[in-house]
Amino acid sequence: MWAGAATLRMIPKGRKRGAKLKAMILPSESPTGVALSLAAVAAYAVPAAAGHRLSERQARLALLGAWVLHAVVLAWSLLGQAPRFGFAPALSVTAWLVLTVYTIERQVFPQLQARWALAGLGAAVVLLALLFPGSPLHVSASPWLPLHWALGIASYGLFAAAVVHAWLMMRAERHMRQATAAQAGLPLLTLERLTFRFVNAGFVLLSATLLAGIVFGEQAWGQRWRWDHKTVFSLLAWAAFALLLLGRARFGWRGRTAVRMLYVGSLLLLLAYVGSRFVLEVVLGRTP
Repeated sequence: MWAGAATLRMIPKGRKRGAKLKAMILPSESPTGVALSLAAVAAYAVPAAAGHRLSERQARLALLGAWVLHAVVLAWSLLGQAPRFGFAPALSVTAWLVLTVYTIERQVFPQLQARWALAGLGAAVVLLALLFPGSPLHVSASPWLPLHWALGIASYGLFAAAVVHAWLMMRAERHMRQATAAQAGLPLLTLERLTFRFVNAGFVLLSATLLAGIVFGEQAWGQRWRWDHKTVFSLLAWAAFALLLLGRARFGWRGRTAVRMLYVGSLLLLLAYVGSRFVLEVVLGRTP
């Protein structure tokens, strides 16, 4: 026994870290979860790779089928035999919410064209979540902590949808400057209006997320406020989005100035949870 302990101490730190990392990757997933994830990746690959060879109806059905399989994967990972969560599942949920928004928007704006890029995004995040399923979920000390998580993930989804629309807006503006047909299919002003609707909604949810963290933090973590990396980046993201909305209302910020500020705020928000969990899970090989 003591010899085993001594042998363990002699193992290089890099090898220990590699062993921890391997333990967090694919083998921790159940066969059912692996099969569902691979099926979702394959389903997303059809509309992403087939391109314009599919008819409008075929492409719509293919993306809808992939979206449903993605939802099943998320339900299994969160409610299955061994629920897990981490940076990659958070990205997977965010991408699924963006695809949900896109599916709804297509009913109102049939000319909106972004399915190929979103299908590729869906395949990438499902595969990433399969490789990095995260750490096991434990019963929280506070029944309100799931509300805090739900609000945070919802705000992630809304800001991600805003980023997608901002990208489409910039692409439409570029096509307009070059006097070519815009592939997004929507007028520039419509895209701008949709972008800031998502920013406004995301800002409300982000504010509610931070408020919930203050109100219920003492029950969940034993203290009302924790000054960790996630908190600091979340507050910086909130300030960036607040500045964006203030600048738009007061100074009429539009176009590239507004989009750059949106990108800055979204990057800070991404670093808040996904970035900190990535460092813990992958770089440091720790279980939060």
